[in-house]
Amino acid sequence: MTGRIRNRQFASKIVSAEEAAEMIEPGENVGMSGFTGAGYPKEVPGALAKRVARSHEQGRPMKVGLWTGASTAPELDGALAEVEGIDLRLPYQSDPVSRAKINSGRLDYTDIHLSHVAQRVWQGIYGELDVAVVEVSGITADGRLIPSSSVGNNKTWLEQADRVILEVNSWQSEHLDGMHDIYYGTALPPHRKPIPITHPADRIGVPHLECPADKVIAVVETESPDRNAAFTPPDRTSEQIAEHVLDFLELEVRSGRLPRELLPLQSGVGNVANAVLAGLETGPFDGLTAYTEVIQDGMLQLIESGKLLMASATAFSLSPTAVDRFNRDTAAYRDKIVLRPQEISNHPEVVRRLGCLAMNGIVEADIYGNINSTHLMGSRIQNGIGGSGDFARNAYVSIFVTPSQAKNGDVSAIVPMVSHVDHTEHDVDVVVTEQGLADLRGLSPKKRAERIIDRCAHPDFRPLLHDYFQRAQHSSFGLHTPHLLDESLSWHHRYVQHGSMRP
Repeated sequence: MTGRIRNRQFASKIVSAEEAAEMIEPGENVGMSGFTGAGYPKEVPGALAKRVARSHEQGRPMKVGLWTGASTAPELDGALAEVEGIDLRLPYQSDPVSRAKINSGRLDYTDIHLSHVAQRVWQGIYGELDVAVVEVSGITADGRLIPSSSVGNNKTWLEQADRVILEVNSWQSEHLDGMHDIYYGTALPPHRKPIPITHPADRIGVPHLECPADKVIAVVETESPDRNAAFTPPDRTSEQIAEHVLDFLELEVRSGRLPRELLPLQSGVGNVANAVLAGLETGPFDGLTAYTEVIQDGMLQLIESGKLLMASATAFSLSPTAVDRFNRDTAAYRDKIVLRPQEISNHPEVVRRLGCLAMNGIVEADIYGNINSTHLMGSRIQNGIGGSGDFARNAYVSIFVTPSQAKNGDVSAIVPMVSHVDHTEHDVDVVVTEQGLADLRGLSPKKRAERIIDRCAHPDFRPLLHDYFQRAQHSSFGLHTPHLLDESLSWHHRYVQHGSMRP
C-alpha cells in the first residue's frame, strides 16, 4: 500500500499508464473524468494516444468513443484528437485540436446539455460504456474512492462501465476528503423521487465514490497538476458589462423582486464572469451563495472576503495563482464548498427550486432575444452549450452577456437573426453588452427588438439594425416577429464572403 492507496486489494492492481492503456480495446467507449481542466486523468490518455499512433503506423486503425464531464486538457482531448483516436466525442469540448477536427468533419461530436448526460448513458443511448478512466485523490482503507478536483459524470462512469481504471493523483490536496457530496438517489422514470436540496449548502449524499474492487482492472499512480490556465484580466469592456449587471441586480433588490442577499448565483467561466464577481465583492450585497457548475477565481475571492457564504458546484476552474492558494488552504474551504455530480449541480429541478440567477456568455444574440452560444457563422462549433441551457431555462432570472462586437469591429454580436439557436427568446430575460442592458421580461417581440438594438448594439451597427427592423415591419410575411427572410442571415454570409459583417 502507498500513502494515497490505503486498501490492499486496490494497491495490488497498481500498474504503469502504458500497461493500463493496453487494457482498452479498439472501438470501445471510454468514460473519462474531467471537467473544465480539473480532475481529468493525467497519464493514461497520453499512453493511449501513443498506442493509437503505433496502431495507425502498423496499418491497424484504432479509435475509441470519448465521454467526459465537460472540457478536459490538451494531454487528453488534444492528444487523442491529434492521432485520430476519437470516434464520437461528448458532451462538451474546448480543445483547439479537437475543434479543428470536428469542424473539418474528421471527428464526430454531439453537444449535450450537461445535466442530460447521465440520464442518456443510463438509457443506453450511446451504447455500452466499456471502460471508465477516473482520477481520484485517494482510496480509503475500506475501498471507497476520494474524488479529486471535479466530480462531473464520475459516479455514472463508475456505475455503468464494465471495467474501471483509476488514476490516484497525489498532487490533489488530501484535504479534499469531505468536500464532495455524491448523491446515489437518482433513478430513471417511473422510479424518480424529488431531489431534497432546498439550499445550496444542503448535503444529501456521501463524501466518497463507490466502486466494487473486482471491477477495477488497473490503478495508476500520478502526481501531476490540473490544467489551470491564467484568466485574461478583465478589460474595460468586461468591466462595463459587469457594471450594467450589478446596477440591474441593485434595481431588482430595490423593486422587491430580489432579497438583499440576492439568490444563488450561477456564472459561466471567463473574464466577464470574473468582472461581475469582482464587482460583487465591493458591492452592497452580503450573505451571498452560489449554485453553479464551476468555482472560479472570483468565487474563491468572494469566499475569502466573507461575501460568499458557500458555493455548490461540480468542479474548479482556477488560475495557477488561485490553485496555489486553494491547495495551501483547502481545509479552510471544506465547509464553504461542496462538489456534486453534474447531474445534480445542473439539475433543472434544483435550479428552479433555488431560483438561481444565471449569467452566461454567448456568441451572438438576435434582435428578438434568441441566443447562439456555440457556433460561428452557423456552422463552426466553438465549444458547446455546456450547462448554460440547464440554468437558463430554469433560472429565476436568465442573463446573457457579450461584448457588442468582435474581430476588431468586423462582427456584430447583435444580428438580425442568429445563425444557430441554442436558447430561444423564451429562455432569455436579460441581454447585456458594454453598451447597455436590455431587460426583455414582459415585452412583445417588436418591443424586445427596439430595446436590444437601442441598448445593446454597437453604435457602428445600430443604424443597420434599425434599418433592417423598420423595413421588416413593412415587408415581412407576418408582423408578430418581422423578418426579411432573404436578408436575415446576410450579415453572416457577408462575413464568410468578405471577412466583415459591414456592408
